Amino acid sequence: MNSPIWRPFTQMKTTPEPLKVKRGKGVWLELEDDRRILDCISSWWVTIHGHSHPALAEALYQQAQQLEHVIFAGFTHDPAEQLAEKLLAQLPSELTRVFFSDNGSTAIEVALKMAYQYWRNLGEHRTKFITFEGGYHGDTIGAMSIGAGSTWWQKFRDLMFETVLVPFPETYQGDRDIDRKETEVLASIEQLLKQQNIIGIFIEPLIQGAGGMRMCRPQFLQALRTLANQFNVLLIYDEVMTGFGRTGELFACLKSAATPDIICLSKGLSGGCLPLSVTIATEAIYQAFYHDDPTQAFYHGHSYTGNPLACATGVVSLGLLTENPEAYQRLEALHWKFLDRYLLDHSRLKQFRVCGTIAAMEVKTEEESGYFNAISPLLKSKFLEAGFLLRPLGDTLYIMPPYCITEDELASIYRVIDRVLKSL
Repeated sequence: MNSPIWRPFTQMKTTPEPLKVKRGKGVWLELEDDRRILDCISSWWVTIHGHSHPALAEALYQQAQQLEHVIFAGFTHDPAEQLAEKLLAQLPSELTRVFFSDNGSTAIEVALKMAYQYWRNLGEHRTKFITFEGGYHGDTIGAMSIGAGSTWWQKFRDLMFETVLVPFPETYQGDRDIDRKETEVLASIEQLLKQQNIIGIFIEPLIQGAGGMRMCRPQFLQALRTLANQFNVLLIYDEVMTGFGRTGELFACLKSAATPDIICLSKGLSGGCLPLSVTIATEAIYQAFYHDDPTQAFYHGHSYTGNPLACATGVVSLGLLTENPEAYQRLEALHWKFLDRYLLDHSRLKQFRVCGTIAAMEVKTEEESGYFNAISPLLKSKFLEAGFLLRPLGDTLYIMPPYCITEDELASIYRVIDRVLKSL
């Protein structure tokens, strides 16, 4: 294939030719050569209901005949209004104001600017965010800055603003050290809050995605909420990946019983159909911008803000989730069932963890752990040969399927992992 396309997160000189997909249905992708691939990772974590869901397709078709797009400054439309209201109905009552944008990275940029200007509008000049090692929040400059612990961003250090980086208290099955890790991290954060002029604490709640599917406990997030209240700083959740059922509850903030001041949502927001995101804030934050002085307004926007097509699919997608929560709530028990049956005693695996629809584990190698571990492309290639789309994050192997996956299809993923690892 001689394509002019420059693909994402890809070394174009050494990568194999891409596989051309001609259609998708449920958990399956059908290739140009008629092979079928089981999508074990929901195509970068967005396709929560499966490919080509008929209700989402119908919503898109119907909306396209009514209104495809309109400027969102000075205008509104039913799909955006309905989606905002339905989202707020499912979130903690403290979150009241919805700001639309295009994707996960822009939702984060909105939150960064919103949090910074909030304090400026109140007459305080705060300049630093507390962020976590291993965090990933997107690829724009602000998002890279608060994900500064990532090895991907080192070439851009001169462009990034400074944050205060603290360890992430990751845990897994059999972790006997988690209480100490949490205590040390919380003590470190408390000292920083005493010493520095902090805007807020930025975290991926319960699960760090691209950082290696690292998981923390709900009680850690509850303790963060207590510290944020004590020291009067904002708590900001990046639920771009964890939202819409991924943690086994509709949102991680509900599962953790710890409400943020700002929450960022994307990926599953439109059911995986179209780019769409929201940044949702408390009424107190909104009121700091609500002023007769035009300079106090939040001057931010995107050409496709509140796109009606994406919002229409978002309304239907959220309806599917609320009408059938069992679709995502059942998966945690199934993950543990198949881990126990096929992988828990595997000599090549360690540090098993599950949160809701996501299962993750580390592959034992002689190399240093991390995203560029050579095991990743080898495993990815072998899984594709076997008909499975699994995309390890270095030596981290994870499963994040669409919620429509059957028990037999999920079991087949665990069997192929066992078979491929034994073949190495």
